[in-house]
Amino acid sequence: MIERAEPTWFGQPRGLTILFLTNMWEQFSYYGMRALLVYYMTKELLLGQQTSSFIYGTYTAFAYFTPILGGAIADRWLGKRKAVIIGASIMAAGHFMMAFEPLFYFALTTIALGNGFFLPSLPSQINDLYRADDPRRGWAYNVYYVGINIGGFLAPLICGTLGELYGWHYGFGAAGIGMVVGLMIYLAGGRYLPAEAPRAVRQAPASTAGGSYRQTYLLLLGIGLAVTVFRGAYEQVGNTVALWADVGIDRAVAGFTIPMTWFQSLNPLLVIIMTPVLLIHWRRRAEVGRERSPAQKMAIGALIVASAYLLLALISASIEPGRASWLWLALFFVIFTAGELYILPTGLGLFARLAPPKFGATTVAAWFLAIFSGSLFAGLVGTLWSVISRPIFFTLLTAVAITAAGLLLLLDRAARKVDAARAAELRAAT
Repeated sequence: MIERAEPTWFGQPRGLTILFLTNMWEQFSYYGMRALLVYYMTKELLLGQQTSSFIYGTYTAFAYFTPILGGAIADRWLGKRKAVIIGASIMAAGHFMMAFEPLFYFALTTIALGNGFFLPSLPSQINDLYRADDPRRGWAYNVYYVGINIGGFLAPLICGTLGELYGWHYGFGAAGIGMVVGLMIYLAGGRYLPAEAPRAVRQAPASTAGGSYRQTYLLLLGIGLAVTVFRGAYEQVGNTVALWADVGIDRAVAGFTIPMTWFQSLNPLLVIIMTPVLLIHWRRRAEVGRERSPAQKMAIGALIVASAYLLLALISASIEPGRASWLWLALFFVIFTAGELYILPTGLGLFARLAPPKFGATTVAAWFLAIFSGSLFAGLVGTLWSVISRPIFFTLLTAVAITAAGLLLLLDRAARKVDAARAAELRAAT
């Protein structure tokens, strides 16, 4: 673990800035491709809606399954830095392949494989930037999450506009360039990143993963199941909600038609705007001893997302078979993003904080396993879009998010107990 560096981003170490910027450009490439994917399949490849939704869900699921293997390989053999470099290089190649129609499925597979090395190895370096008693650790993942969403904000505006106006392949090519930029930043900023332990130290004995952490693993499994349910609703933003933006929203403003991919930028833009406000709110609650536990924050987030989908259910019921004003979709994203900020960065930070020694990347990869299963579930849910009415579909998503909130609240007491024990262990180790 390195000493605290001079703060350069929200009072955080310099290394967090490098990880922030690297992830920002990786997310630019991911969300740039994702903003185009379902439209590309339905409009260019002429695949049916159900097939396109299923492919979308399967791809995003596979992209979050490969980190399980990639995280284990990074922890045991490669190390986190080499894994990031290898993963970023493979993903860049996959994004450029997307510019060639015959390579479509091979390109998706290549991106998912590269993601397996990159995704768990980058955020798992954050904890190593801080001492165990550093109070900034709890908010570091929210700062990091802003980087994700700056990339996500820029991606639909650049890649989406290029794809819609000039050709899908130009948009995919821009996504590949973004991935290369992220890799260059990571290589240039290596001196600010935490030093890795020698390989012999990194390899922990089998007993480390045994009974002493059984309660931790069971807790993470339970939270993972709740997140799986939640993402069945959450992941519809890039799937069925994107389709509704095309056919159910009046996008005309003073003679100008808003490109459908631009709505994908609202969510990350709102993350950037709302995160500092939320951090101030949480800091003030902590100062007066009223800070909520991670599981409680996550449950609140799921309920807020449920209310966002309930809004869409009511709006779609009131205007069928017509089109709703684009302002309603904008309001949906405001509510949706507030909920997202409570649940997703909090969950990622909890998994990283509870990681047993020498298993940082592997444990963070387990968080992405929940995203894998949730994305697969979301793809299956998305196939109902063409089968049931819009109001019923959005009501179903409301129920899915509420179910996730209930599961998280049931796990709250166990989560607080394990979190306190892990913090005491880290203090004793340092």
